[in-house]
Amino acid sequence: MSRFKETTLKSKLSKRIHRRIVLAGLLKASAVTLLGWNIRKLQIEDSEDYKLLADANRVNLRLIPPSRGLIFDRLGTPIASNEQNYKVVFIREQTNEPDRVLKKLSNIIDLDQKRQNKILQDMEKRSSFIPITIAENLTWSDFARISVNLPSLPGIIPEVGLTRHYKEYESYAHVIGYVGPISEKDLGSETPVDPVLQIPKFQIGKVGVEKKMEKHLRGSAGVSRVEVNASGRVMRELNRTQGRSGENIHLTIDTNLQKFTSERLRGMSASSVLMDVSSGDILSLVSTPSYNPNNFVLGISQSNWNTLLNDVRKPLLNKATSGAYPPGSTFKMIVAAAALELGLIGLNDKIFCSGFYELGSRKFHCWRKGGHGKLTLQEAIQKSCDVYFYEIARKVGVKKIGAMATELGLGQSYNLPLTGVSKGFVPTKKWKKQRFGTSWLVGDTLNVGIGQGYSLATPLQLAVMTARLASGKKVTPNLIRNVDTEQGDPKTLSIRKETLAAIRKGMFDVLNEKEGTAFNFRSTDESFSIAGKTGTSQVRRITREEREEGVIKNEDLPWKMRDHALFTCFAPYKDPKYALSVVVEHGGSGSKVAAPIARDIMLFQIYGGIPPIKAYPEKQQATVRNRLLNIAEKIDLKPIINPNI
Repeated sequence: MSRFKETTLKSKLSKRIHRRIVLAGLLKASAVTLLGWNIRKLQIEDSEDYKLLADANRVNLRLIPPSRGLIFDRLGTPIASNEQNYKVVFIREQTNEPDRVLKKLSNIIDLDQKRQNKILQDMEKRSSFIPITIAENLTWSDFARISVNLPSLPGIIPEVGLTRHYKEYESYAHVIGYVGPISEKDLGSETPVDPVLQIPKFQIGKVGVEKKMEKHLRGSAGVSRVEVNASGRVMRELNRTQGRSGENIHLTIDTNLQKFTSERLRGMSASSVLMDVSSGDILSLVSTPSYNPNNFVLGISQSNWNTLLNDVRKPLLNKATSGAYPPGSTFKMIVAAAALELGLIGLNDKIFCSGFYELGSRKFHCWRKGGHGKLTLQEAIQKSCDVYFYEIARKVGVKKIGAMATELGLGQSYNLPLTGVSKGFVPTKKWKKQRFGTSWLVGDTLNVGIGQGYSLATPLQLAVMTARLASGKKVTPNLIRNVDTEQGDPKTLSIRKETLAAIRKGMFDVLNEKEGTAFNFRSTDESFSIAGKTGTSQVRRITREEREEGVIKNEDLPWKMRDHALFTCFAPYKDPKYALSVVVEHGGSGSKVAAPIARDIMLFQIYGGIPPIKAYPEKQQATVRNRLLNIAEKIDLKPIINPNI
């Protein structure tokens, strides 16, 4: 019985163990099946996803900055170029003694202790394999010496990159502008943000053509795919896609003329614009004093920046397009044109100038104390009689004067690739009411009639006005030369030919008749006669007491209280090709200061170089010769086109 029970018990235990073995086997089989399914899913179904994730960890995309487009003058001379930038970087992981390496390097290049400490601090903030820039814009001699000594300078790596360079920096600074490191403000102004702007130390245009033509000059970035390890160190480059270089731009400006004009205006706070009266091409646009835009490329020092900001002559301001001045007597052609077009005066009608114009109890004075006597319109332009233009301005009215000013190009901001282009100002009755809460007075109209009061114009606008008077066309200024696109002829002005001819003759007499305000600064070469208009705009009010005691001469006044000197002209008179304006801030008399400058610039353009001495009055030839030869030497203008100088 006991044996039977024992056998039965063994049988039950055997069956129970067998079931456990089967159950364990099933569980193992299920686990293996599930694992196999997951392995299959990872290797087959999800392989692409994990491959992408793995590549993202293994492969980095790096942007390659594009080469910036070049800027040339109208003849193909490079103005803004990309020059090789010899620099040195340091990778800390390649040496255990970075301070010792920097000390050795300081024996080769200028690297003071303060700069060394700053470099070591920057290294501590970055991974050891990240390169740190030590020095840029090295000379070839320094670069070569570093390269020769590389075995004793572990971690030092010489590199060659590109940096912007402005060759004719002084004469072109206000036109070209400069590039500089991108700022948060720059990034905020871009929508959408160009990926290339994320490149460390990437530079963009800050002012001038560099800024306004930024998207054309910038180009597009290339892409480099590099393999990196887990810590981010570059192991190798897998492939590279080249970017697109920026577009090259050709300006309408002539470099020799630009340099000559800059030198002629040296030492003054002045500006000048010379235009082709047919095409509107700006051949020269100069503002002085200037500055060196190369100092801004890698960052200007605070002391140099403060010097520029605190200079009373405002070297950073492009006075040719941003400076707005009372146009003075250069505005008289506008008033004359309006009066002739309205039929309010004839060419032979005369107005008497006694030296002042009475309006109620107030006297409006002429610049000539004793007056000019009886004058026709052309004589009034020739002698710049204020009383004559007080009279016809009152007849015409400010509304019609403003309409003529607009027709001739004032009060407008032209679409030029320059920053800070001013619209100047043509006043209206409505504007004065809104601005000051007072009505327009007849006295306001009289002031406008001689280019004083509320009227403002830029040197660019004065050049446009003169070009339109000379050509009879609505010429608009142009700074970018596009040889592939022909520009249509400008529209004809809504001014009668007879009116334009009368005003041109008056401007001719300014320089070519003995009583003309600029007769002393005429061209004696009759085939290249110049027609123009002087202007002197006041920056202070002359009191009655001062008039009675004698008006203080400009040279006896503080610089900022002196009158502005203006002159605008076109040439040749019989076949106008060029229009020119010159403004000298606080220069005094337009006839004595601005006119001789304008003559030199215009004759330089007409003759294609230093003009011959025969183009000047005999009594001035010795002085002029020395001045022109001195300028030619300074701007390295060789050979001198006219050896007879």
